[in-house]
Amino acid sequence: MSDSPRYRFAPSPTGFFHVGGARTALYNWALALRTGGTFVLRIEDTDESRNSPEWTQGIIDALSWLGIDSQSPRFEGPYFQSQNAELHIAAAMKLHTMGKAYWCDLTADQIQERAKSSGKQGYDGYSRDRGLAGGPGHVLRFRVPEGATIVSDLVRGEVEFANETIEDFVLLRSNGSPMFLLANVVDDIEMRITHVVRAEEHLPNTPKQQMLWEALGVTPPIWAHVPVLVNEQRKKLSKRRDKVALEQYREEGILPDAMIRKSFRGLQWWKSSVWKMSIIHQLSLTLKSWPHSMVITFALCR
Repeated sequence: MSDSPRYRFAPSPTGFFHVGGARTALYNWALALRTGGTFVLRIEDTDESRNSPEWTQGIIDALSWLGIDSQSPRFEGPYFQSQNAELHIAAAMKLHTMGKAYWCDLTADQIQERAKSSGKQGYDGYSRDRGLAGGPGHVLRFRVPEGATIVSDLVRGEVEFANETIEDFVLLRSNGSPMFLLANVVDDIEMRITHVVRAEEHLPNTPKQQMLWEALGVTPPIWAHVPVLVNEQRKKLSKRRDKVALEQYREEGILPDAMIRKSFRGLQWWKSSVWKMSIIHQLSLTLKSWPHSMVITFALCR
């Protein structure tokens, strides 16, 4: 782990920049400034069928508009996940060599047929002890250990997941390409990420990621899963129903200051007693490097 905090924002360039992503970026940027840490921008561009260079540039432009300064010594990147494919595959093969991953030749139809027969959903671990080698049509699966995985979350406390509810998930597809979960963990390790602050919708994936961190012999980062943005009806924002593209707000003349203030409103999760960083008592962020000359003060635990 790094001596100073390293936060990351890792969007996928598959469409307009979501306001929820903007808020996550602002959280991580503010924390990097407050703690003397580093904000790492990583573009997760491994989905070639949906990625577009214009979306990547849109992310960079949106961050700049919000005042996240790429010229700041606290800013690092952008890095591109697609450039690390060899590292992802090497990590998967390391897990296989260690006996923590195995090859499986079942097709999706065969998995469904077995699940139908057994009355249990998902993959049942059929290939765990078959000793298969890699080959055409074979995927590499992680061998989920017995017991439970406890995720220590700064917002939600200790969240326990029974490992028996988590199937042996795929690390490498049948074409040899790495799955997102593996790539995400390997990149975080390579970039020495110490804190993962993101929306609560990612919490279900966290036990799998934590298993991978531990299997690779590295201490997992500090997790913090914050509430998702909701609309006036307290429903999660939907692009089919709500205005979610940051670009749209910008085109309508909304100022960056207004967008930032809106993003930081209602931060009840900061009041959690399990948020043990030094900023728990009062978070005064003097964002001197921001072009908007704003000071955001949160009175906490009053």
